[in-house]
Amino acid sequence: MAGNREFFNRKLHSLLGVIPVGLFLVQHFVINHFATRGASAFNQAAHFMENLPFRYLLEIFLIFIPLLYHAIYGLYIAFQAKNNTARYGFFRNWMFRIQRWTGVFLVIWITWHVWETRVAAAFGAEVNFDMMANIFSNPFMIVFYIVGVIAATFHFANGLWSFAVSWGITVTPRSQQIATYVTMGIFFALTFVGIRAILAFINPDLANI
Repeated sequence: MAGNREFFNRKLHSLLGVIPVGLFLVQHFVINHFATRGASAFNQAAHFMENLPFRYLLEIFLIFIPLLYHAIYGLYIAFQAKNNTARYGFFRNWMFRIQRWTGVFLVIWITWHVWETRVAAAFGAEVNFDMMANIFSNPFMIVFYIVGVIAATFHFANGLWSFAVSWGITVTPRSQQIATYVTMGIFFALTFVGIRAILAFINPDLANI
């Protein structure tokens, strides 16, 4: 019985990491990337998201609850996990390790990001280009956010690989190798988008380098 519950929890954890949490990550990066087109373009995109119908219900049931479950159960997995060198070999074992490390870091990073933006907005602050530019006026926050972006994109991309394996999509060594190349491509593409957005908030000219 406990084994069945564990199996279900891990399946659900894997699924929520892709849908909806992973999709929200991609959407969030796309909105932030509008900063490369200037302050007005970003503000327009951000305000569009703020004015979506049933916004609070969408945030609660499609973002916060799935994200909380994924984070809490992910911490449980991270602190009780054992290395699986014998099963996957050296490379996959390191991906397994880094997946756990980035997951723990992301709990801290996302909590801080929500506090600086979403919670601040609840107290009357406006989430706009100026808010983000003010955050990135601190060099420490620039480094913190860049590390956060890299951790988030790695965690999502590598999580996609694990999702494909655990859900029986990639069952052969060849298909898993192809999935490795695909997810690495996703990692680099999303990292580029995320860091370019950060540079645009710091200095729009840097995003065009």
